[in-house]
Amino acid sequence: MYGTQNGKRKLYTADNIKSYTVTAETTLLPFLMESLSGLSRTEIKSMLKYKHVAIKGSAVTQFDTPLMPGDIVEVNFGRSFFKFNNPQVKILYEDKWMVVIEKSSGLLSVANDRSRENNAFNIVRDYVRHEDPNADLYVCHRLDQYTSGILLFSKNQDMMLEMRSNWDYYVKERRYICVTENIPAKSEDTIESMLAQNDRMQVFSTTDTERGQLAVTHYKVLRTRGRYALVDVEIFTGKKNQIRVHMSEMGCPIAGDMKYGAETNPARRLMLHNYRLSFIHPVSGELMRFSLPTPPVFRKLTSSDK
Repeated sequence: MYGTQNGKRKLYTADNIKSYTVTAETTLLPFLMESLSGLSRTEIKSMLKYKHVAIKGSAVTQFDTPLMPGDIVEVNFGRSFFKFNNPQVKILYEDKWMVVIEKSSGLLSVANDRSRENNAFNIVRDYVRHEDPNADLYVCHRLDQYTSGILLFSKNQDMMLEMRSNWDYYVKERRYICVTENIPAKSEDTIESMLAQNDRMQVFSTTDTERGQLAVTHYKVLRTRGRYALVDVEIFTGKKNQIRVHMSEMGCPIAGDMKYGAETNPARRLMLHNYRLSFIHPVSGELMRFSLPTPPVFRKLTSSDK
């Protein structure tokens, strides 16, 4: 198991926050001078400048900020107070070794030739570099640009290589929810095929075992409405466009997936969402489980309620 010493390693964050209660009306600098008696005036002003002090959860920099009895002043001795706020990325979990996020539909996992800047990798790398300007980030796996859901990045290159080399060992569950056009003939089934890619970057099933790679997809129809079905999908291999191809080839393309034969786009997005990811933490050995709700538009389109 990568990186272990004497069994499990304790995980930690960089925050080291202490709280101080105001007992008399005053202003911030004299309060900090009294509360942090071991620090010089210059050191305290530096902490204010670099946003290590917060009141009511928000960083403050003004030394003459008024304080009233009962106010709570927080001091972060580890790093500046920083609230990550990005409409396309939500941080689900972070420790010394990894960051797990929720990626929105439309956001690339990593850069491509058409878009170098706006992608999940760059957004998360900028976030981790707020703590350490020399920090780096590594891609453990990817989601299609228009697939939303759970995405894992490593802060350590060796850990990334370990996970990617032994992906089937570490990853225990990958489940998706999707809305298909047309209703599968079987309410539940497992699809196996060899997938290959043509010159137009389109994936398809082939009988050529030298060209194709095995892809295994299990699905279960949860409910239907009109021509649409809400389908729970578990993949046992992580091939490019795997779910999209398997759904399309059985005559039930994912709604919004014009690349693989969809005729409608009711949600103005690819209706495919990675809602569950479970894996063994390569350092602690802990089984990590992450789960997201079904997007409301998926439920609404397939709901029997009118």
